Amino acid sequence: MTSTKQPMVVLLHGVGLDRTMWKPLREQLGRESVALDLPGHGLRPPLRSEQSLASLASDVLERIESREPVHLVGFSLGALVAQHLARFAPERVLTLSAVNSVCQRTSEESAAVEERLATAGTNFSQGVDRAIERWFPASSTTVDPEFIEATRQTMAGNDLESYLHAYAVFARGDREIAGELGAIKQPTLAITGELDPGSTPQMSHRLVAAVPQGRLRIIPGARHMLPVENPRALAAELNSFFSDNEGKQA
Repeated sequence: MTSTKQPMVVLLHGVGLDRTMWKPLREQLGRESVALDLPGHGLRPPLRSEQSLASLASDVLERIESREPVHLVGFSLGALVAQHLARFAPERVLTLSAVNSVCQRTSEESAAVEERLATAGTNFSQGVDRAIERWFPASSTTVDPEFIEATRQTMAGNDLESYLHAYAVFARGDREIAGELGAIKQPTLAITGELDPGSTPQMSHRLVAAVPQGRLRIIPGARHMLPVENPRALAAELNSFFSDNEGKQA
């Protein structure tokens, strides 16, 4: 007899953040979900050596408790980790959702992120302020100021060495997974904000073009922090995508 229980949703956050960023989305999903801290973030031990997309993904895989395939949702760095898991642990992943994901950066885009990496450790507090300004511009009124401040505090509380190791994976992980995207067989949703300057709509187009079963969604007016800026729209797209692909696994 086929189980009627919905698959678990597993959520992976972005660099410098932690599992708490998913609270607004989880309230909208209406499904059983678990948000995991990436290595070196939140309650996880600090990182004291160079990392790769493979090492981060291996750590996460050990902590996905569901033995049944899950709906895997990654944001930013978490989206790269999720892509690696879908490719190399396919039996554990029912669907892949890449939220505000980078993909196949151009030489100019790679140079820009490498420059940010090179300066990230010199004035970390200033970098936090700049990130908050990019994610939540003063003109935006859609996010609770208390949540913005909580995000700032999460960023400011990072262990610097851990952050730098993780940011290096974010800066270079798209190159690590680029040649493997065509072997990702799960249905894949690439979704980002229309106004995201870093994980651009063009990058989501590239991801959908690279995987065999891709679906593209661009949320009008949204920037990089889509899961907190417009959790209702993201939840609606995710739930539609999940429902369309449940019951299809072999």
